[in-house]
Amino acid sequence: MILCITEKPSVGRDIANILGATQRRDGYMEGNGYCVTWTFGHLCCLKEPHDYCLNWKTWSLSALPMIPPRFGIKLIDNDTYRRQFNVIADLIGKCDEVINCGDAGQEGELIQRWVMQKAGCSKPVKRLWISSLTDDAIREGFQNLRPHADLEPLYTAGLCRAIGDWVLGMNATRLYSLKYGTNRQVLSIGRVQTPTLALVVNRQLEIENFKPTDYWELKTLYRDTLFSASGKSFDKEEKGMQTVERLRQFPLKVTDVTKKAGKEAPPRLFDLTSLQVECNKKLNLGAEDTLRTIQSLYEKKVTTYPRVDTTYLTDDMYGKCGGILNSLKDYQMLMAPLRGRKLRKSKKVFDNSKVTDHHAIIPTGQPLPDGLSKAERDVFNLIALRFIAAFFPDCSFEQTVVNAKVDNVSFKATGKVILDPGWKLVFAGERKDPDGETDKEKDNDTDEGAVLPVFTKGEEGPHQPRLVKKTTQPPKYFTEGTLLKAMETAGTLVDDEELRESLKANGIGRPSTRAAIIEILYKRGYIVKERKSLRATPAAIELIGLIKEELLKSAKLTGIWEGRLRKIERKEYDPQEFIANIKQMITEITLSVIRDSSNRRIVAEQNTGKNEEEPKARKKTKKTPTKKPSDDV
Repeated sequence: MILCITEKPSVGRDIANILGATQRRDGYMEGNGYCVTWTFGHLCCLKEPHDYCLNWKTWSLSALPMIPPRFGIKLIDNDTYRRQFNVIADLIGKCDEVINCGDAGQEGELIQRWVMQKAGCSKPVKRLWISSLTDDAIREGFQNLRPHADLEPLYTAGLCRAIGDWVLGMNATRLYSLKYGTNRQVLSIGRVQTPTLALVVNRQLEIENFKPTDYWELKTLYRDTLFSASGKSFDKEEKGMQTVERLRQFPLKVTDVTKKAGKEAPPRLFDLTSLQVECNKKLNLGAEDTLRTIQSLYEKKVTTYPRVDTTYLTDDMYGKCGGILNSLKDYQMLMAPLRGRKLRKSKKVFDNSKVTDHHAIIPTGQPLPDGLSKAERDVFNLIALRFIAAFFPDCSFEQTVVNAKVDNVSFKATGKVILDPGWKLVFAGERKDPDGETDKEKDNDTDEGAVLPVFTKGEEGPHQPRLVKKTTQPPKYFTEGTLLKAMETAGTLVDDEELRESLKANGIGRPSTRAAIIEILYKRGYIVKERKSLRATPAAIELIGLIKEELLKSAKLTGIWEGRLRKIERKEYDPQEFIANIKQMITEITLSVIRDSSNRRIVAEQNTGKNEEEPKARKKTKKTPTKKPSDDV
């Protein structure tokens, strides 16, 4: 008998139907030589401190840092989980082979391996690795099962992440709570949570401490076109007016007219973070709501695997794209310009070197089922439009730059004419979101989209110089969308997609957990939302202010750790060295904090909660009468 273990009952039913395992049993399906059972996500977790040492149950500075000689796992204390685990353990004992059918990602690998380890699995194991839950994808996946050993580096990286989060979260939370908390207050610290909070706090303090400054820019109106002086601004209005009065005496002379053709490529396909950013901007959906919605669409088989960090497709997907486009029945009129043409194959869409485990999020080609929620339809629409646009031509435009001089002052006017909208036709009907501005300030009076009149080099004439008063602006508060982008790029906010791709390697957190980290900050009482803006609470500001150890709150340093975890996945970095570095770091932080004689205390009220970095809640576990061959990891 072959045993298949999935991560959810719904996925188990889908796979059982394909395999012909149609007989329902208690906790599994059976038939055609297969048994299909499931976990409920995490059934196991790393042990808690008191599971290693009874003295660690009591919070005490003298017990820190807590570093077990070996880490172990245990079942989460839940009767339903315990019953299902016993079903899985019993089936593993009876089967001849196991197929790991967990979600094809780092967390999914960790979930399944911990359960198999806890159950004492010694049977041969293979891995089902699929990017969608369509019947065809499942069949193809079973025809191409991967060796269990191929995924060992992925599991090792997930294990290092979990252990690193435990060491830092458990120790630092107790350390700061005991040293700086009041009235048994829990000050939650985490490897990703705290640097993320520091981004919000630092941005807020920058805004609150910002001192606006007035300045004046020199402009002039010539032939109904506003020209801007190049690099000319004044801190005093009087200085500027002297220049204005002087320039009135001279004509404006056009010194150069250049026209340059340009192209703008379609926006990249979605990875999880960019989808969450877009949904926050256009649909006002929170990061967690977006993840929940796209997960539902994936389980309903209409979109591909969501927890991805690439915006590319593999070359072999090109042949399937025509069929997927044809399946989008509600979008056929929109795709009329593509009819009769060979589908475009851009390197910005298809690139094997940019895809590791899964490709970008796209439609699967399955018809939309009845009963989709409004959020599901809206999110699917964003994904479908982005996918369609990828096959449209670039947007072509002509940019005109007119340079001029008045006396010895240089001026410039810029305009752009769209020659062929290309992919922009796909989004022509979209409603503009008034809150969807980028972080760049729109304080340039030159409209680069404007059509300029015809200018000739050498022409000259009267003009109307003037001063335009401006005021320096503070940065904007983070929204969930812009915070996700900052987490992805370790605090560096960029709009350029090429640069964003290169910074992903050292982003903080994983696409699948960033939304949950933001939710933790809400639950801890560290951040609140005002309209779309995220605000840090007084407790959060105090906490970040008293943390002097940059390793705990620097997004860039945390990004370096994340980069090492990704290297572990590729077998390019020693996992033992990663764990050793984390242990050394928490030891140094513990000594530094204990030696602090400032007697600082955080007195602001906040929510309290468990201190694990992992976003899922973990309950205390009682002893369970199940097989326990080895709990060590």
